[in-house]
Amino acid sequence: MSTAGTPTPVNPPQGFFPSTEERIPLPARGAMSPAQREAADAIIAGPRKAVFGPFIPLLRSPQLMGRIGDVGAYLRFESALDARIRELATCVAARHTANQFEWVMHAPLAVAAGVAQATVDAIAEGRQPRGMADDEAVALDLTFEVLRQHGCCDATYAAAVKTFGEHGVVELVSLVGYFVMVCWVMNVARTPAQGKPGVAPLSAFPA
Repeated sequence: MSTAGTPTPVNPPQGFFPSTEERIPLPARGAMSPAQREAADAIIAGPRKAVFGPFIPLLRSPQLMGRIGDVGAYLRFESALDARIRELATCVAARHTANQFEWVMHAPLAVAAGVAQATVDAIAEGRQPRGMADDEAVALDLTFEVLRQHGCCDATYAAAVKTFGEHGVVELVSLVGYFVMVCWVMNVARTPAQGKPGVAPLSAFPA
């Protein structure tokens, strides 16, 4: 199911809850506390260039937002992992949490980084992707096991260490945990997704 040419709802529901009313919107700058303005300015001055997505609700706790922002900036932009692996794992985390914002943002980034569109489509539909590169298959196995079982078996761990090293394994698991965390924050806050032309939002799996 290719996402190309698919109409994108303006505000698809986070987590498939029936209401899309945003619970924790971005406050007007004049209504921000000095700490909130400082935290917002730090995000704007960094690689993200704006306060959006999870940083909208996180701004209610500006110190937390700043520290989470630093962790996320490292994992997204400076990690030892290849961008293709990072984006693949991010898509799995977004699908696992039914988070529209991160899915709509990262599905096209994954394809741009070299992940096959068929792999992204399979993740969206809850199918096991086929025909992946070896390192993608290893990353996917580890990501799926961690999300489903909160750990991994010895065989999956050994394959991941052989492929990414201990450094890479720690960063991959941390990346997954980071994105699950910010997806949960947005799901609770009902932070709107930013629709992109040609990128389909996630659909709920059949009950």
